[in-house]
Amino acid sequence: MTAVPPVVDEKTWRDAVAELRVREKAATHERDAIAAARRRLPALRMPEYRLTAEDGSTVTLADMFDGASQLVTYHHMWQDGAEWQCPVCTGNTASWMRTELLSELDARFVAVATGSMDDILAYKKRTGNEMTWYSSADSPFAADVDNPADGGGGFNVFLRDGDDVYRTWFTTGRGMEPFKLSFAISDVLPYGRQEQWQDVPDGWPQDESVTFQRFHSAADIAALYGE
Repeated sequence: MTAVPPVVDEKTWRDAVAELRVREKAATHERDAIAAARRRLPALRMPEYRLTAEDGSTVTLADMFDGASQLVTYHHMWQDGAEWQCPVCTGNTASWMRTELLSELDARFVAVATGSMDDILAYKKRTGNEMTWYSSADSPFAADVDNPADGGGGFNVFLRDGDDVYRTWFTTGRGMEPFKLSFAISDVLPYGRQEQWQDVPDGWPQDESVTFQRFHSAADIAALYGE
């Protein structure tokens, strides 16, 4: 039998939604305040890192901005020699399309991995990924921005002033959740993410295994979008 919330009349339902909306708006205002504080963070000047672009050329961190003043890098978890990489990272990068739209904000959004560019391009093709990628295989860049080869994924944000690049913000772990479309949508669904840790009513469907089980595998994503 399908789990269904208590069924009430329309007025009772609208009153309950309005009551929750007060908390939702408070959370929105708090997110605005956090964003304002983030814009006031100090910056860290970065060395002139050299990475590998998709065409095999060596580029500096400043080059990766491609003329923009702001850059967001997503660091994809990577295991050398693996047929399939992290399913969460693979799903993330598969969902971030039309990144060129950020050009109106004078910003660019790219993916970085510690694998070789040949391996990255093969994986990109196999999974149907459309982001622009860079390899940090021969650079300490990933480790220096808190995304080492043996670590998890993460976001970093940089600001460019001519050839000078400054690191302004980064996040990992659950801090990345706002960037994942399926999380944003699942959190407004009646059943939520259906993960074991979530607070749900009695009788609600909930995965008894570990977190992050309700994801397409990397192979599934490749079957949907790849070559």
